[in-house]
Amino acid sequence: MINFTIYGTPVAQGRPRASTRGGFVKMYDPAKSRDFKKYVKLVASEHRPESLLEGPLALEVRIFKPSLKSFSKKKKAEAEQGTLRPVTKPDVDNYVKGVKDALNQVIWKDDSQVVDLHISKWYSETPRVEVTVKPLEIQQKQMSLLSN
Repeated sequence: MINFTIYGTPVAQGRPRASTRGGFVKMYDPAKSRDFKKYVKLVASEHRPESLLEGPLALEVRIFKPSLKSFSKKKKAEAEQGTLRPVTKPDVDNYVKGVKDALNQVIWKDDSQVVDLHISKWYSETPRVEVTVKPLEIQQKQMSLLSN
């Protein structure tokens, strides 16, 4: 199992941009998304396994958005306890796209290996993204031990 935290305000994957040069169309990430992916890759490289993970993987991503400045003390407390959750845009899946892309060739060979995915969105005074990657065989062994 690999666990790590990416500190800072989470960035959702932006829509790809297009430009033409010499009659060819080139697609690229918006700067904010590209920079966040580089940062995620840097943090993940500190937790890189000896060899890239292979086979099916389970991925859990917990997104902690900054609490809003307009929150009252009561709302801030509810947000920190997890009883008040963000229901605003961007969607959770847009946050995880950038994280998955950044972990290619750092933690695993390809993000298509992720067959079990759990994403959640929270508020926190400490904005961050918490990532847990588990090879599925380990998870299945733990579940069979629990059922015995």
